Amino acid sequence: MLRAPVGERRLDILEWLKDPVAHFPAQRHADLTDDGVSAHAVAAKLGVPRKAAETHLSLLVALGLLRTKRIRRRLYYRRDEVRVAEVARMFEKGW
Repeated sequence: MLRAPVGERRLDILEWLKDPVAHFPAQRHADLTDDGVSAHAVAAKLGVPRKAAETHLSLLVALGLLRTKRIRRRLYYRRDEVRVAEVARMFEKGW
């Protein structure tokens, strides 16, 4: 799943969300660390349309690697560190 041709972009997103303050500009209605990053900010960083970024983010949410938080009309995404660690352990064990 993460190693598909566009998997590198998903891995980039996961890496950026590890330290969102270092990788994204401040947001008006949400704290980068506590609330997460908008799909718009991820799309801008990837250089793709927002819908393309939302596709990547939705897959990562479905895998349980990201959590969402709705503020006003937008969704914000942040890593689920517990789930990321679980998946990393699975890959280390040769899953």
